Amino acid sequence: MFTSADLPQTIPVFPLPGALLLPRGRLPLQIFEPRYLAMLDDTLKTSHRLIGMIQPLGRDGDALHKVGCAGRVTGFNETDDGRYMISLTGVSRFQVLQEEPGFTPYRRAQVAWDGFARDLGGPEHDDGFDRPVFLALLSKYFNETGLSTDWDSLKEADEELMINALSMMCPFEPEDKQALLQAATLAERRKTMTTLIEFALLAGGDKEVLQ
Repeated sequence: MFTSADLPQTIPVFPLPGALLLPRGRLPLQIFEPRYLAMLDDTLKTSHRLIGMIQPLGRDGDALHKVGCAGRVTGFNETDDGRYMISLTGVSRFQVLQEEPGFTPYRRAQVAWDGFARDLGGPEHDDGFDRPVFLALLSKYFNETGLSTDWDSLKEADEELMINALSMMCPFEPEDKQALLQAATLAERRKTMTTLIEFALLAGGDKEVLQ
């Protein structure tokens, strides 16, 4: 368990469009570019083992959104051809203050953790979560998009685990993923995801979604 005192002021950042990491979530990644292999090697030498996942801003990929989420490397395997299959476990969101100049082939940033203290606590709860209504809407969306899931597990899953895992896995646009990341509470994230699903269904011709 991290405390605010454990969090470094500078971390490597990994801009990856559409890849969303949330606190206490798990994100699998395949690392193969030389600059990110160097990033991983350097990260594994630190005590915190944190990598900041962040969305590029715009199409050129040079500018970054101001808010990302740092994850700790909690699992990795090296393949025969030199790639790494790693797993990040979300620790806390952060705000980018400025990029750190230097000679590393990957990007690093000075970050602030202020405003995200809740990320370091235990699982968050959503008192307004209506599971049957949400699962009915989700079922329509999965049928429309051809996605599949273990519905029995969803019926029993903790609401934070469910909402955050679905936020990370559903094929929303990068800007929509950023909105889910920046949701202040779990309830706000669930409402944002519900809106995104409803709009996707309406775009697909489901006239009953809002009834």
